[in-house]
Amino acid sequence: MKPYQQIPILECGEPLVPIPLELFAVESPHPYAKVGAPYGERSPYYLRETVLNSLVAAQNQLQQRYPHWRIQIFDAYRPVEVQQFMVDYTLSETAQAQGLDPDNLTEEQRGKILEQVYQIWAVPSFDLATPPPHSTGAAVDVTLVDEAGNAVDMGSPIDEMSARSHPDYYANSTNPNQQQYHANRQLLKALMLAANFMRHPQEWWHFSQGDQLWAHLMNQEHPNNPIKARYGRLL
Repeated sequence: MKPYQQIPILECGEPLVPIPLELFAVESPHPYAKVGAPYGERSPYYLRETVLNSLVAAQNQLQQRYPHWRIQIFDAYRPVEVQQFMVDYTLSETAQAQGLDPDNLTEEQRGKILEQVYQIWAVPSFDLATPPPHSTGAAVDVTLVDEAGNAVDMGSPIDEMSARSHPDYYANSTNPNQQQYHANRQLLKALMLAANFMRHPQEWWHFSQGDQLWAHLMNQEHPNNPIKARYGRLL
């Protein structure tokens, strides 16, 4: 169990609402749907109502500085079934990249690969006390696109399983390109934190508001006034 999963959840019952995609940039088809993730009748482009309002506020802040830039939504709501599919998919892809047959892994090999996978992917838990963040409708993976619709270079792709995913990976670089990557990440962080999100400590793209991870990070900053999560897994 990760430390943030010990945060109690007091579900507020706020609805999951569709993201108005005309306001934002999105990939089409959705990156996980493209590899077969089982969304069924559900869509990844949903968030809790307050979380969506905060995301709109973040984009409004962005456009005050760069009028024709937009936030690009890579992923938002993710059913636990999709979480399980993506864990399995990533495990298989990682095994193949290491020259292994994903269908014939030893327990030791499988365990080592899962350690890598779980650095990026939350455990696909159906336990209401320990939901994957995206399964609460309170987490969103985002980046930025410029006025030409091109992705702003953050120095690594979303979901990359390497140290480059860490938000401050380029913070002390003297390379001009890498300094720009860090500046771009800092811009994204500033926009999202100003809208009451918190950033995942290990992922430059992952932000949440109201879930267990968000509450855990808030409590680290304000230990004298601890709060609980207000969003749990959506059934």
